[in-house]
Amino acid sequence: MKGLTKYFLAPALLLLSGCSETVNIPAVTGFDAGRYMGTWYEIARLPNRFEKGMTEVSAEYSLRPDGGIKVVNSGMKDGEKRSVTGVAYPAGRKGEGLLKVSFFRPFYGAYRIIKLSPDYRYSVVTGSGMSYLWILARDRELPRRELEEIMAFLRAHRFAVKDLLWSWRPAETSASE
Repeated sequence: MKGLTKYFLAPALLLLSGCSETVNIPAVTGFDAGRYMGTWYEIARLPNRFEKGMTEVSAEYSLRPDGGIKVVNSGMKDGEKRSVTGVAYPAGRKGEGLLKVSFFRPFYGAYRIIKLSPDYRYSVVTGSGMSYLWILARDRELPRRELEEIMAFLRAHRFAVKDLLWSWRPAETSASE
């Protein structure tokens, strides 16, 4: 486990990063944490130093008895599987897709779900700034239609989609260009 936390500190560092930009996009409403549990595959992300060189990234969410969420992030780096475990708690109003996440307590970072498909097949997550962005899905690839919908949403909100790194290959990458 030595050195693993530096690859997965994204949520913990989001609040500490000092980003001058704030996300104007509200977190989704009607969020059901129970439906969000399970495995999510990172389809794409904006580059960040703690996931540098990581591929095949996924997150496993499960409910904790204290009302929190256990988070296990894992991925491949240098041919080796790495993982780190953290905890998340609701941070917004009831039903709002806003969590606070920590992999290095007592420090927490924002986990803001800004787009979520009605069937919980994909999710778009950012922190408190525009520097962090993840496209997550229940499967390792997204159909072209869904990917185009996500990309249009991100462009409309001025995210740097040209800088996205693809962890799992999308079914058709032309929607990302």
